[in-house]
Amino acid sequence: MSHAWMPKSPCGDGCLTEGAPKVAFARRVLRFTAAIGVTFGAFLSAPLVLMLRGKPRERLVRLLFAGILRSFGVKLRVLGDERFRAVPGRGALVVNNHISWLDIIAVNAVQPMRALAKKEVGAWPVLGLLVRRGGSIFLDRENLRSLPATMDELASAMRGGSLVSVTPEGTTWCGLGSGRFRPATFQAAIDGGVPVRPLALRFRLADGRETTQPAFIGPESLIASLRRVAALRGLVLEVHVCPEIAPGRASGRRELAALAESAVQAALGRVQIPAQRRRRAPVVAPAPAAAPAPAAPSAPSAPKAVSQ
Repeated sequence: MSHAWMPKSPCGDGCLTEGAPKVAFARRVLRFTAAIGVTFGAFLSAPLVLMLRGKPRERLVRLLFAGILRSFGVKLRVLGDERFRAVPGRGALVVNNHISWLDIIAVNAVQPMRALAKKEVGAWPVLGLLVRRGGSIFLDRENLRSLPATMDELASAMRGGSLVSVTPEGTTWCGLGSGRFRPATFQAAIDGGVPVRPLALRFRLADGRETTQPAFIGPESLIASLRRVAALRGLVLEVHVCPEIAPGRASGRRELAALAESAVQAALGRVQIPAQRRRRAPVVAPAPAAAPAPAAPSAPSAPKAVSQ
């Protein structure tokens, strides 16, 4: 059952750009076969992933997620701070605009990390397996009462040194349009005392045109979205790594969310001025009223003459 605060996007089939080149049916079948093969490899390597630590584990997880992208014919292009890597022992809130189920795969192909995901993702084929193995924190969006406990778990994970990927728009958009960054998860970064790292995602075709074809929007099923992505030729997923927002830079979660959203929009070439704090004019206390000056003593009156 949904509620009034459930994130909603106006994007639908009408947002899908046309004219994208397609591959032959046989190539689509091969792509699905490759994706199944990578998923099977993830099953087999799961014990090894749990045993490994540090850089070897990161390399293996990155290889698995990059394999998913390659199996669907998606080329990953990282822009900005390409050296974005985890700092041992230091957590961070990693936020990005949300377009497709490919988002979380691309983020982990750049840097493996935990994720805050809606609980439905855990049941998805291919992706559900990988996010569960990656230690995702699942959010029940339909149960508002569970939100404080989930945010506490998120803050604790980051305080413990984990990078956690979050999509603060709360739902997917087509990419040409986007939603506001909701502030709830940014409170977890403040409580955890960790920085925020914004990432800006965009899909292009081989000729440079921006496309919305990979967007997972409207009431469509995951299978329908998978089929549309598998049919595309020359799909490029750009990940713009934005500068880090240090702890304490914002006065509260709303300002922090606005700073992160502005960074993402700027990386995508969309000018947006973040909301600024209203500075109250200093209140000047009125000066105390001056005490009335004491009256000057009157001169003694002359003695009256007394008649005889």
